[in-house]
Amino acid sequence: MFSRVFLKDGEEGEVQQGFPWIFDNEISHVKYEEKSGVKQASLADCAVKDGELVEVFANAGGFLGTGVINRKSKISVRIIGKEHADRIAEDPQAYYTKKIQNAYDLRKLYYDRKDSYRLVYAEADFIPGLIVERYCDINKNIYLVVQFLSLSAEVFRKEILQALKAIVRPYGIYERDDAGVREKEGLEERSCWIGEAREEKIIIRENDVLLEVDIARGQKTGYFLDQKFNRRQAAALSSGKKVLDACSHTGAFGLNCFKGGAKDVTCVDLSPEAVTMIEKNIELNGAGKKVRAVCADIFDKLKEYEASGEKFDLIILDPPAFTKSAKNIQKAYGGYKEINLRAMRLLTENGILITCSCSYFFDAEHFYGMIMKAAEDSKKRVQILAKYGAGPDHPVLAGYPKSEYLKCAVCRVV
Repeated sequence: MFSRVFLKDGEEGEVQQGFPWIFDNEISHVKYEEKSGVKQASLADCAVKDGELVEVFANAGGFLGTGVINRKSKISVRIIGKEHADRIAEDPQAYYTKKIQNAYDLRKLYYDRKDSYRLVYAEADFIPGLIVERYCDINKNIYLVVQFLSLSAEVFRKEILQALKAIVRPYGIYERDDAGVREKEGLEERSCWIGEAREEKIIIRENDVLLEVDIARGQKTGYFLDQKFNRRQAAALSSGKKVLDACSHTGAFGLNCFKGGAKDVTCVDLSPEAVTMIEKNIELNGAGKKVRAVCADIFDKLKEYEASGEKFDLIILDPPAFTKSAKNIQKAYGGYKEINLRAMRLLTENGILITCSCSYFFDAEHFYGMIMKAAEDSKKRVQILAKYGAGPDHPVLAGYPKSEYLKCAVCRVV
């Protein structure tokens, strides 16, 4: 008998809709088996070991799914499937091979072998806590960057890696488990090659733009793949335009605009390391005559441009998340509004603003409301021409709103 976790009365609604997390304060009691028979206890007092498969039930007894328990985390159970636990435990290798094959087959609808993309997007691909990036370098070598961010993924590490090797046949696999979230799961951080060591800096091609990716030391998993199709849209709007790529990071938006025929591109980032990377990417693409990198705080730089009367035809705002919690939304609102307001003032007549937010907590209602208020305060009128999110390699799981985090609005500023 697998241990059974029973929710408090009325807590099953979100889980039935697809939400895969069970928080500690949602659990009524746990039933588990000992030598003396079946016991019932609170979550804190039960004898179930962290990392074990458990079955989750509504308070009235309806089966909700199978998950992995972890009492060290506020997310006490992460649901990994709607099957009963015995079916998963019977052959976990086959179970995870099928999940990863399904994720791989989905990406093949939109990407070909030479593309780089997110192969597994955690809960949205029904493998909570697992991130897998698939990079294809210009020599057609396939690299995987993996993150096991939860105990529910870590306990099936062997099966997951075996499935990835069999399905993808990568040239190299690098583990980037240097994220602080692992500590909250009771897991140690680590960052290393799995198997033979390969090159840590590789060059990929995105929308015909060459980009250097540092898979060992770059932010998160080395590169932000989620904006690929939005960068292509920016390129389509950039012909003959003077472009500002703010919070540029790698220069990817700006270089896509260069490939789209922009006459002049300025990439601005606060990080000296990012600016060095942008300069490397400018060189890789032979863009030195039209694209430049500037190391500056974007808030200060926008003020400077406004004071000097500088104008741009197209401005891209892709800042880091200004908030990673609900309690800081108002502070984030002020930051987003200021850079959008100032960008609107810098645009030529009927200029284009592509503005983004990657914070889940700063949701669409806040984001589009912020654009409206920024337009009002800058004495501009804004037409929103298109609304985009992350690419299809970052699917949105119905019932799990955290999987829909990226907002990208294409606006004409009148």
